[in-house]
Amino acid sequence: MTPAEIVAEVARRLPGGRCEAEDKTVTVDVPSQDWLAALTFARDVAGCDFFDWLTAVDEQGSGFAVVAHLYSIEGGSHLFTRTLVPRDRPVLASATGVFRGAGWAERETHEMFGVIFEGHPQPAPLLLPDGFEGHPLRKDFALAARAAREWPGGKEPGEREPSARSRRRLPPPGVPEGWRDR
Repeated sequence: MTPAEIVAEVARRLPGGRCEAEDKTVTVDVPSQDWLAALTFARDVAGCDFFDWLTAVDEQGSGFAVVAHLYSIEGGSHLFTRTLVPRDRPVLASATGVFRGAGWAERETHEMFGVIFEGHPQPAPLLLPDGFEGHPLRKDFALAARAAREWPGGKEPGEREPSARSRRRLPPPGVPEGWRDR
């Protein structure tokens, strides 16, 4: 299918979704209740036979945007499927019934962002050590290294004066010293 055909089919089959296309990339935004329908559409209608990755983005006040990248090997087109889950209840249906390859990415997204994938066949920890508290890729997660010792470089703009060494400007390679004085 061409991107234009995918956009037309999304409008017809996923009325709650928004879709846009640019070159060979199509982005489909759906409400969370249409997440599995959008992934099934991508596989069965748009011909996306390769599950590439799934992750989340912390949109702070809006919640978490969960994004999956799918690819059509035959058509050479990319399809991004996105949905938004609320921060106070980040729950989404597991995509493992549509794409088995989603299992690993959902486990990682659960650990890093705290998104719960209902129906996941093996929600065991993947990356973090036993007893780890929190979700390290959330924007409100406190970095322990900053609390333990001074962070290298400026912590925040304006918190520390630049050193004399960093203020010194070197000429570009091949330009002799004092070139500004001439």
